[in-house]
Amino acid sequence: MKIMLDLQDITVIKRNKKIVSVQELTVKPGKVIGLIGPNGAGKSSLLKLMALLENPTTGIIHFNDLQVFPGKVNLTERRKVSVVFQQPLMLDTTVYNNVAIGLKFRKTPKKVIKETVFYWLKQFGIDHLVEDRAKNLSGGEAQRLSIARAMATNPEILFLDEPFSALDLPTRRKLLKDFQQILKETGTTTIFISHDYHEVRYLCEDIILMFEGKMVDYGKVEELPFKRFTNDVNQFLDEWMTPLIDEDRIEKAMT
Repeated sequence: MKIMLDLQDITVIKRNKKIVSVQELTVKPGKVIGLIGPNGAGKSSLLKLMALLENPTTGIIHFNDLQVFPGKVNLTERRKVSVVFQQPLMLDTTVYNNVAIGLKFRKTPKKVIKETVFYWLKQFGIDHLVEDRAKNLSGGEAQRLSIARAMATNPEILFLDEPFSALDLPTRRKLLKDFQQILKETGTTTIFISHDYHEVRYLCEDIILMFEGKMVDYGKVEELPFKRFTNDVNQFLDEWMTPLIDEDRIEKAMT
C-alpha cells in the first residue's frame, strides 16, 4: 500500500531543549488517526511538521514518496494539505467567500467554485448561512465553516488541532456525527489532536501517544486501554479515559 507520510529520526530542538522526538512514523492513505498526550507533550509541534508548516531540526520527511525534508516543499505538495485550528481563522467577509478563497488561489473555474462551496456548506449543514458574515457565526457554525473550507480544496490529508474542544457538548456531538459520516464518504486521511477520549474513540482507527516530546506508542485505539507504560504515562491515560467512563455510566443510567 502507498505511504502518504513518512517521518524518520525526527527531532525538534528549541532553546536548547528537545521538544519532539519521533524515531519512525508512517501514515497510510485513508487512515483517521488521533494524536494525544498531556499539555506540553509536543502534539502541536508534531502536527505542524506532518502538515508541512514547519521543518524539524533533524530527520527525514517524505510526503507522497517525495522527500520534503531535507529539501524544500513545493507549492503543489503543500496544497494537498489542509489544516483546521482550535480557533477558527475567519476572513472578515461572507461565509461563501471564506470557503471559496482556497479554490480561487488554485485558479478554479467560477462555476466549479460555486458548486464546490455550496456542496460543502450543505454537507456541514450551514448552506443557509452562505451570505452571512463569518464573524457573526456561533462557535459551532464557525467550526463547521472552518472544516468545510478545509475540505473544499479536496486535500489528500487533513490535520485538525483540537477542532471541537471549544464547543458545548450537544454541538460537539452533532458535529462529530456529521464529520464521521463525511470522512467515511470521502476517505480523507485525517490526523487530529484531541484531549477527549470520546472524540478519538468515535472517529479514529489508530492513535499516536506523545509524552514529554516523545512518541511512546502508535497503534489501534481499542488496544490502548490494555497497554502499560511508565507510571507517569499510565497515570495520564487513566485520567484521560476516566471522563468517558463516567459519561457512559450516566448515559446507561438514563436509558
